[in-house]
Amino acid sequence: MSILLSGCWPAAEQQQWLRLLQEALPGEQWWLAPPSDASEAAQVELAIVANPEAGVLQGLPNLRLIQSLWAGVDRLMQDPTLPPEVPLARMVDPAMNEAMVHTALWAVLALHRGFFEVQTQQHQGLWRQPQQLRAGEWRVLVLGLGELGGRVAQGLATQGYAVSGWSRRPADLIDVQTLHGEAGLVQGLDAADSVINLLPLTEQTRDFFNAARFAAMKRGASLVNLARGAHVVEEDLLAALDSGQLSRAVLDVFRQEPLPSSNPFWRHPRVTVLPHCAAQTDARSAAAVVRANVLALRAGQPLAHLVQRQQGY
Repeated sequence: MSILLSGCWPAAEQQQWLRLLQEALPGEQWWLAPPSDASEAAQVELAIVANPEAGVLQGLPNLRLIQSLWAGVDRLMQDPTLPPEVPLARMVDPAMNEAMVHTALWAVLALHRGFFEVQTQQHQGLWRQPQQLRAGEWRVLVLGLGELGGRVAQGLATQGYAVSGWSRRPADLIDVQTLHGEAGLVQGLDAADSVINLLPLTEQTRDFFNAARFAAMKRGASLVNLARGAHVVEEDLLAALDSGQLSRAVLDVFRQEPLPSSNPFWRHPRVTVLPHCAAQTDARSAAAVVRANVLALRAGQPLAHLVQRQQGY
């Protein structure tokens, strides 16, 4: 099989991926740029991509699968030249899922126990013990119950938190109260002490967290955004924090990355900034995921984690 590996990444990262993928799929022909020769381009059956430049996947008439190395495919799907008839699979990396659970647990634990405020007190030289609530007295709402959201919700529930999960359509998770639809969203936001965003980014979820949504949240609640920066209207979030409607925001993603030094999030006393590090694809385990889908493609078996393009994820 002839395979195109393409992405917007440093050369060293590209070489790491190439090495691991070659080990997982020995004996294949690899291209790091689309072949310029038409006969060679016709041999490419698989594209493994990480947000490649627009137009890279044009001119590959026998392409059978586009395998993304990233969990989110919103940027990839913004490419108007993306071949519409070719199946697109997103990455569901077990190691990344585990890392996301750990980050969510850290954020919720720090919010629940008041540890962010304790850190601020350290810089002020203050010795003031926060109130200690039981985990079951802290209600968490997870928005988005896909692979990541479902695992995060259940991971928090195993630690004793009162967890609700919301999705547009009904879902069923062990030890998690599941909500759906607009009525379920209103119910969940009104009750949650911490809201964790793990929604996919679509036209329906862009600017999801705006002034109206913040007003619907429980006063003094906190937002943990681990999904996409475009989910949040930044000016509205700052206003909600300044008014006390929200007590804190833990932000891993932003509309512009790296976050410019002029952005007020850096200096806001109620904002914790993470440099998009909550959970990264682990190339070692992701290579095994790619291998499994390639073997399924060859055997004519169902492919895993295909994107429903009409839904955007």
